[in-house]
Amino acid sequence: MSELNVETKVNATMLTMQEKTGFRWKVAIMMWGAIAINYFDRTNLSAAAPMIMKEFDFTATEMGFIMSAFFFSYTLCQIPSGWLADKFGQKTLLGGSVASWSCATMLMAAGQGLISFIAIRILLGIGEAGAYPCNAGIVSKWFPDRERARATVIFDSGNKCGTAFAMPIIVWMMITFGWKVPFIISGALGIVWVLIWLKYYTDPEKSQYANQAEIEYIRDGQAVKDGLDNKMPLKWYQLLRYRNIRAMCIGFFMSNYAIYFYITWFPTYLVQSRGMSLMKMGFVAMIPPLVGLLVGFITAFLADYLYSKGYSKTKVRKNNLVCGMLLASSIVFVNFIQSDVAAVALLTLSYCGIACAGPALWTLPGDVAPKNMTSTVGALQNCVSNVGGILGPIITGWIVTTTGSFEMAMVVTAGATLIGAINYAFYLGEVKRIEV
Repeated sequence: MSELNVETKVNATMLTMQEKTGFRWKVAIMMWGAIAINYFDRTNLSAAAPMIMKEFDFTATEMGFIMSAFFFSYTLCQIPSGWLADKFGQKTLLGGSVASWSCATMLMAAGQGLISFIAIRILLGIGEAGAYPCNAGIVSKWFPDRERARATVIFDSGNKCGTAFAMPIIVWMMITFGWKVPFIISGALGIVWVLIWLKYYTDPEKSQYANQAEIEYIRDGQAVKDGLDNKMPLKWYQLLRYRNIRAMCIGFFMSNYAIYFYITWFPTYLVQSRGMSLMKMGFVAMIPPLVGLLVGFITAFLADYLYSKGYSKTKVRKNNLVCGMLLASSIVFVNFIQSDVAAVALLTLSYCGIACAGPALWTLPGDVAPKNMTSTVGALQNCVSNVGGILGPIITGWIVTTTGSFEMAMVVTAGATLIGAINYAFYLGEVKRIEV
């Protein structure tokens, strides 16, 4: 045997024995940080809404338009952001996104009236549009198929943490320093994240922090290896030819309609309908996302476990989606509850349903997207879903203004999640990669 062959075999053996690094999980933590800051910045306005409405004499309808202005630009910029991420890489796109939305967040402190608040929220939406599509693409590159639900729930849990922990902190800062300070501080936090991201992140094959054993473990566990080139087999609009893509868009629309009640109007509901003080509201508003965070992790780990045991992706994903959306529809029963404790418990249960569906919602793009189009598919479904983000706050604000209560708004929200459950059960087909 030649010396070259011996050396090759020795190197291969050493690589097999090499303990793989775990840098992919550090990537997941960085993605979590981006989403946590993202939702911290979104939560600022919902927490400050009662004070801003009082200071500027805004009606509930006007406040609804301010809250929804974000979603117009956020929605329109989804597909361009996803396409740019797949074409030029998630590192640059996500770093630029966080930097731009952080600056827009700090600008909120300079708002002087309805038009200026709407304009700044539009800028915020442009910046935040890249976050989720980029993260979906990063998961498709950095994680084997059997770990994607866990990786997804880690970064997606940032929205629960950002929403939950932000609320009491923001309320305390508002009461102590005024409503403008939280916007300045959370914006500065995003700039710090950008510096960390640009220093440490790159694609797996270029990373100096992941060894060859980890890279091979990742790539060997992927049915399709995204990111080895930048060739995309379809135009973004051609994706809508496929039934599963349409089902993902419809279902996510219904989920977003429900979740943005909690992000935008839930604090006001607690103050106006349940008579809570600002400080009490701040702590109570933590409960649904914190419990939802735990439920999300449990269901994601269970999904990966079932997949590793041979259950199909279709059964695993639909179990999360259908059961979660059905549970979320329980929000309607809060209309019949007098006790504040029981009402918060029921709203938490409903939120847990959305949290159960969450990991599957953002794992689906990696499951079905054609090669190198995971960020684009994620952006497409997020674009459609955030029409729910546009309509939800406006419709809820209009209902509250015209009826003087949140009761009908709860009925509409429950109806949306029920439609979502039916869509995922019967319209979503076999969960598999689109072959072009």
